Amino acid sequence: MATQPALRRLNSIQERVQKVVQSNRNLILDLLSRYVKQGRTILQPHHLLDELNNLGDADQVAEIKDSAFGNLLQNCQEAMVLPPWVGFAVRPRPGIWEYVRINVEELTLEELSVSEYLSFKEQLANGTDGEDPFVLELDFAPFNANFPHMTRPSSIGHGVQFLNRHLSSKLFHTPDSMEPLFEFLRMHTYRGQTLMLNDRIASLVRLRPQLVKAEEALSKLPEKTPFADFAHQLQGLGLEKGWGNSAGRALETIKMLQDLLQAPDPDTLEKFLARIPMVFSVVIVSPHGYFGQEGVLGLPDTGGQVVYILDQVRALENEMLENLQLQGLDIIPQIVILTRLIPNAIGTTCNQRIEKVTGSRFSHILRIPFRHDGKVLNNWISRFDVYPYLETYAQEAAREISTDLAGPPDLIIGNYSDGNLVATLMCQQLGVTQCTIAHALEKTKYPDSDIYWKKFEEKYHFSCQFTADLIAMNHADFIITSTYQEIAGSAKTVGQYESHQAFTMPGLYRVVNGVNVFDPKFNIVSPGADMDVYFPYTDKERRLTKLHPTIEDLLFGTEQSDEHIGVIDKSKPILFTMARLDKVKNLTGLVELYGKNNKLKELTNLVIVGGEINPAKSKDREEVKEIAKMHDFIKEYNLHNSFRWIRSQTNRVQNGELYRYIAEAGGVFVQPALYEGFGLTVVEAMTCGLPTFATLHGGPAEIIEHGISGFHIDPYHPDEVADELVTFFEKVKSDSSFWTKISEAALQRIYSSFTWKLYAERLMTLTRVYGFWKYVSNLHRREARRYLEMFYTLKFRELVKTVPLSKDDEGPEEKTETKARLGPGQAAIVGTPASA
Repeated sequence: MATQPALRRLNSIQERVQKVVQSNRNLILDLLSRYVKQGRTILQPHHLLDELNNLGDADQVAEIKDSAFGNLLQNCQEAMVLPPWVGFAVRPRPGIWEYVRINVEELTLEELSVSEYLSFKEQLANGTDGEDPFVLELDFAPFNANFPHMTRPSSIGHGVQFLNRHLSSKLFHTPDSMEPLFEFLRMHTYRGQTLMLNDRIASLVRLRPQLVKAEEALSKLPEKTPFADFAHQLQGLGLEKGWGNSAGRALETIKMLQDLLQAPDPDTLEKFLARIPMVFSVVIVSPHGYFGQEGVLGLPDTGGQVVYILDQVRALENEMLENLQLQGLDIIPQIVILTRLIPNAIGTTCNQRIEKVTGSRFSHILRIPFRHDGKVLNNWISRFDVYPYLETYAQEAAREISTDLAGPPDLIIGNYSDGNLVATLMCQQLGVTQCTIAHALEKTKYPDSDIYWKKFEEKYHFSCQFTADLIAMNHADFIITSTYQEIAGSAKTVGQYESHQAFTMPGLYRVVNGVNVFDPKFNIVSPGADMDVYFPYTDKERRLTKLHPTIEDLLFGTEQSDEHIGVIDKSKPILFTMARLDKVKNLTGLVELYGKNNKLKELTNLVIVGGEINPAKSKDREEVKEIAKMHDFIKEYNLHNSFRWIRSQTNRVQNGELYRYIAEAGGVFVQPALYEGFGLTVVEAMTCGLPTFATLHGGPAEIIEHGISGFHIDPYHPDEVADELVTFFEKVKSDSSFWTKISEAALQRIYSSFTWKLYAERLMTLTRVYGFWKYVSNLHRREARRYLEMFYTLKFRELVKTVPLSKDDEGPEEKTETKARLGPGQAAIVGTPASA
């Protein structure tokens, strides 16, 4: 079914806005003239609204705000000023964009196509008034014109449900149309062993009566009868292993298939596909940084992704083992983490080719080195510098993986820009289902990094990274994200993926339709916390009480050192937070709001775990600035006896007990970030039973139900945050059950939506469903993939040549410091609201 693209013009916008402009000519002329006086520039939303509010006549301003022109300004994400024109990129709803420009001299309005608006934007970047008629434009819309897409923003991120409904209605509209499902069942084998159906059932017509006979036979057996006891009987009917490990399980699966053949519906289809043995081996790709299990957190480019992937692997292995056992198969699942081998491993295990994953039975890490012209690169290199090595790395990895697994895997999962490009190249070569996980897309972290990409190029090589992201997003069979906001943002902020819908890199190429957030390949699959490490404080039998002396020394010890400073006692509950010490995490903002509020200091003590305390020990220039601010606030607000600052802690087991210790003492967790992509510490704290106050900018807004399982806070209004905390503790002081109520609701929220078991179940279901639809439909998107191959060969491979090769005589510290000296300065903050 042909649908409208997400980026489209609405024919009525010109009429709506033009009418308001003509009826308020003087006021709007004054406003637009203020914009134009700022010269050729890009105006952000708060610039537009600030000028409107400064016009003077409050009644007239209110009238404008309520008009179509006011809606344009309030929904505008950016404005381009090229006198006498002002261009507006308007986003009335997530994923829906309109483009207009107004001539200030004539007060006339023109609607613009995506291409026209980007051309207008390029003139600003290039400092010219003329258009370049020869620009490489990327437009993936024609390849997906006949492919089903969602239309409502609320449906974004629920791709598999939409796809099942849409394609079920088309695929199963006649009895004969069930033939693809039958052929799909016949194709399943494992290393030469036939599964599901054998040659005794040669047609769909033959399948139906055999299922009836199998149902009759199984109905006569006790439910718990093991498969081995009736395997020969089913085999004679044409049914092989895979239907279930017991008579009851096999009977349920057969009945599901009979229901599908008789009256197909998408829910039954999804449940049935979830039972088919399709996934026996998985490869998870994460090349950059130091990927190890001990002693790596805090090293360059090494942090949360390591914890995420290790937890992911353990959960997936457990899920695969459970599925195979229920399917009645004696098959060992295999999961391989594919990462980089670093010969100069600085005391880590990153120079070991193979390493077993702790806490798993059959999963391991496979490390392959970066090579150039056959020579191995010995040292760590920044994630921004890896692109010259990825093609040969992917080719070697495909060979090694096929040998390691005795064949291609069933699923390859990419992580981050580099891992997703490697996954793309491997899937293209091996013909494997591809899942993409971006985690964090750099484009949204660095505003204007597309239009002014040349300014960032020497340090970050965004030309390679953004190109790699586009290729991987469009090549992937499905994409999973932790939150809705990661895909499509919120009412006021643009999503990470949404920012790749349309953008331009002047002199390189123009993207008029890069990725469509309404594409059903997008699915929200939220991770959880490791339940072996993070569990409720009320679980007394599992509590690690032997760690309490160490924890009490961390919290209440009087010694002042580079490990911890400040003194607090046990008389008051603790406001607790733990994060990196950088501007976005906003730990210094929490200290400042605490220091300013005397009532909050009277009710609580503040404990922060994060960063270095001694600036001489930090090699991160942004952290050094935050360290200085922290020390300044301690002095300014005299916090020596109510605030404890603890150096960053990497022992997860101890951190889990630290959460529980603070919860048992009636404390709370505060996550004050200016923007947070997901919020794993929020999940960890809630899993331990800590009432949590977390930023409403980003993922935590979806994790917490405000006032029920925790509280949303706006870090851009710190005084209000302090007042909310005071209100909470005063209420708890008069009614202690309120603390317990929030704590218990937080646990319920986690168990219902944010566990690794739920994550693994969903990921395996998605793999089977998308694998099925690839087989029976055109989900391969062959035309788009041929287009991507051309784009990769003609553009990406040329861009890679501009990235300097790394030198082995430069160590990781020198590399980090070199990178810090390059480029345009600090990354700007993501998700800043208009009022900031």
